[in-house]
Amino acid sequence: MKLKDKVAVVTGAASGMGKAIAKLYADEGAKVIVADLNLEGAEAVVKEITENNGLAKAVQVNVAKQEDIDNMIDTAVNEFGTLDILVNNAGIMDGFEPVGEVLDERWDLIFDVNTKGVMRAMRKALPIFLEKESGVIVNTASTGGLNGAHAGAAYGASKHAVIGITKNTGYMYAQKGIRCNAIAPGGVATNIASSMKNVSELGMERTKAVQGVMPRVGEPEEIAQVALFLASDDASFVNGTVFTADGGWTAAF
Repeated sequence: MKLKDKVAVVTGAASGMGKAIAKLYADEGAKVIVADLNLEGAEAVVKEITENNGLAKAVQVNVAKQEDIDNMIDTAVNEFGTLDILVNNAGIMDGFEPVGEVLDERWDLIFDVNTKGVMRAMRKALPIFLEKESGVIVNTASTGGLNGAHAGAAYGASKHAVIGITKNTGYMYAQKGIRCNAIAPGGVATNIASSMKNVSELGMERTKAVQGVMPRVGEPEEIAQVALFLASDDASFVNGTVFTADGGWTAAF
């Protein structure tokens, strides 16, 4: 078991990639906080984990709220004694709006969830990691954090920012026993599209050609395998970098 006796927090874990990561981590021996805004969904994932002889607890969290993030990390420590792995996976999509169509409300919400939520969870976890002189952070970025035509301006900017935070953190705390990496998934079969509202005609038209050369859509379990590697000692020398997992999609550009 690659994560035996480790304690992990996974956000956005009620479905999609977060669910797959939480279940795989539990299979590999971790005690998992299954965190999601959808508490019922998180509890269903915990049920699956416990029925498979794993150990997990569901926590409702809106990652746009500091108090929810504080409670999420505190619950991990109170329930399981510590925190070893933080997976910032929760995220929402924009409506593919180019910058000329972006409303402040949309921009602020995207950044509150996709970027500020990541920063706040990392900030809350770091004192625990620094005291132990060990800890792993895995952030879900996106190929949209590397390229300009995979979503709208707000989503793309928010994920570029996650990559910036990841690289800075990996470097800053490298001598403190802390590793921080990001995954940049391409198209994956999740329900993130359900967060899209008022989709921009221009944005969809401009990105159509790029979407059209996607070799295939990935499965959440394929991203979970990357998250397992990054969280495990197998990745002991991997820090401050971004793993692209997109089936070869962005290799074309």
